[in-house]
Amino acid sequence: MDGDLRIVLEIDEKEDGSTSLNEDRLFLKKLQKYNKICIQCHDNPDADALASGYALYKYFKSCGKQAEFIYTGHNHITKPNLIMMVKELDIPVKYVEELPECDILVTTDCQYGAGNVTKFEAKAVAMIDHHQCGIMQNENYYIRSSLGSCATVVWDLLNAAGFDTDTDIKLSTALYYGLYSDTSQFEEIYHPLDKDMRDSLNINESLLFRLMNTNLSLKELEIASIALTKQVYCGENKSSVIEASECDPNILGIISDFVIQVEEVDICVAFNPNPGGYKLSVRSCIKEVKANELAVYLCKDIGNGGGHLTKAGGFIAGNLFNEKYKDITVKDYLIKRINKYHNDFEVIYAKTYNIDISSMKKFQKKDVVIGVAKAAGFIKEGTPILVRTLEGDVNLKVEKDLYFMIGIEGEVYPIRKEKFDRTYKYIESTPDMVMEYAPTVRDNICGNVYQLIKYMKTCVATGKSMVYAKELGTNIKVFTSWDETKYYCGMKGDFLVVREDDKHDIYVVRRDIFFKTYKEA
Repeated sequence: MDGDLRIVLEIDEKEDGSTSLNEDRLFLKKLQKYNKICIQCHDNPDADALASGYALYKYFKSCGKQAEFIYTGHNHITKPNLIMMVKELDIPVKYVEELPECDILVTTDCQYGAGNVTKFEAKAVAMIDHHQCGIMQNENYYIRSSLGSCATVVWDLLNAAGFDTDTDIKLSTALYYGLYSDTSQFEEIYHPLDKDMRDSLNINESLLFRLMNTNLSLKELEIASIALTKQVYCGENKSSVIEASECDPNILGIISDFVIQVEEVDICVAFNPNPGGYKLSVRSCIKEVKANELAVYLCKDIGNGGGHLTKAGGFIAGNLFNEKYKDITVKDYLIKRINKYHNDFEVIYAKTYNIDISSMKKFQKKDVVIGVAKAAGFIKEGTPILVRTLEGDVNLKVEKDLYFMIGIEGEVYPIRKEKFDRTYKYIESTPDMVMEYAPTVRDNICGNVYQLIKYMKTCVATGKSMVYAKELGTNIKVFTSWDETKYYCGMKGDFLVVREDDKHDIYVVRRDIFFKTYKEA
């Protein structure tokens, strides 16, 4: 999409440097200059995608805009509950194979260019979503990944813009059902804004009850039942692979959601033939395997995948698979690929790992100017936070002695004041930083977002503290001592590093960054 227009979300910055979620009104205001607006939800739309797209359609129409609501992909909507939802709530969604003429394309419940939505070339693109951000800074996006549904994101946007959803019972019912469906019948509802929407919407309860009990047809029930009897289980890595016959891809999610509840199953992949290839539904209930990462791994070079930490999906293109794997079935490929994924990665739990430094060389930090920010300098002590970096998210709690180190490419890692004082010294300088993504810190209580570089001071290593490091000969996952719930990946050629003065401070440094910041002692 080179040369195309993209809109950058403006930030409503407070005096303390945080960014407020009141920025939503600015976002909608930016779209008012467009007359022909096309709203696209992801392929194989679910209730949340239909609800959020419907709400945006109603809003833009109320503003006098020419709005259209579309979806595309290999499959038309066939699930009974979704057909009923579209019909009974008068949702004007239509299936297209080409993008209608428009001034701007607004994707909802998905991110432009992601694997679950067909990419249309457009003059301008905007995004509204609630999944983890898969795009870099300076893209046009409004993403609230802490919310349970995209319906909640849009509901909040419309409330801020003064649009009353409560007087439209069909729209309110759609939004409610979108949240209900995307939070496992409200079992996974945590954010107060999700609860606010659930409790305030004026809904058609009789229709809602029918929607809740129209998820499967008898034919789909038969497909799911047969698929479950043919599942292949691997006890070595506690994985299950389930093949289903051709059906609505949403049925795969129902199958995999059921199988992952089995005590002996940690990972499951349900798949079925699909026009053009094979659709995958991936689930994981262990921290050592991210479902979205596994989905990408399974589809590498033959398709695409992505999603959440515990739930993900993917698509394998039939022509690419047949070219690369002529003598193997898709089921056997998935079984072998899952086994290879497990064998390809060594897992290290830094807090308890006894590292052998005999094969490692000693290095010291170069006097490269980097950044440091004191957490309690801009967020109240005791606040739970999410640190978002290019390498991933880290959940922490603000403490008096918690600092953030910011590297030359925006990489971030926590450090205690005592360790910082032993290792670094403050200087007045301008760091030479080139960041693909500028790291942020999110207050998990009120939702404020802080740009770390706004609070960053500069420093250099004193050269007194040493590390041991070695080049990785295999892929690795490291659960650091500061976050035992999420791992950092290191690939062959990257470096495993441990501080000389703390043998449990183990981390991974990307190969190119390592040689820029370390020198052999």
